[in-house]
Amino acid sequence: MAETVQERVYPSEIPSGCPDLVFEDLHAKRRAVKLLVEKTRIRGKTRFLVFLRYQCYYEYPLLTYLEYPILILQDLILLLCVFHFNGDVRRAAPYIALLVTSWFLLTLQKWIIDLAINLCTFISAASKFAQLQDLWKTKDSGVMSALTCSLASYTCATRIITTLMTTNDLTILTRFVIMMTLNIWVTATVLRYQKTDVKAE
Repeated sequence: MAETVQERVYPSEIPSGCPDLVFEDLHAKRRAVKLLVEKTRIRGKTRFLVFLRYQCYYEYPLLTYLEYPILILQDLILLLCVFHFNGDVRRAAPYIALLVTSWFLLTLQKWIIDLAINLCTFISAASKFAQLQDLWKTKDSGVMSALTCSLASYTCATRIITTLMTTNDLTILTRFVIMMTLNIWVTATVLRYQKTDVKAE
């Protein structure tokens, strides 16, 4: 069986000064990963904050949004841990200040909170479309889990039922119908390419 010939560099062949370049490259990649984690956590926390503020603004029953304060606290702790292990907890201060300010700014006008919740739906849907495009392009499910995607679909379905039984809010219903549809689509795509990978093996 033919193997792809790859150029290998052994430690004895690395000129002096090159190890520093290798370590700098690894450090830069690690920093980029940490920055990506920070941005992801901040995006998630912003979305949860908007949902929580929306539900509070319209005075919906507590049980319809009880998970959002827990999720925000969970993300906040995780974000502080990321900054702590990066060696600079003070960097979290601007983000916390922004979130606190947003809490008050979101409800200055009714149209602001309505626009914010719709933008969250649009961004979440765009993220799912990006996942689908990546799957179609690579034809490889990679590390994506069909179980996780199906659980996301199930969560959206249950939220549709509970919303219909409690608030009957059209904006929230629209969001969860869109997200359920996209999650089912992603799940089906992941399963399709997982089967393709198994057959190829």
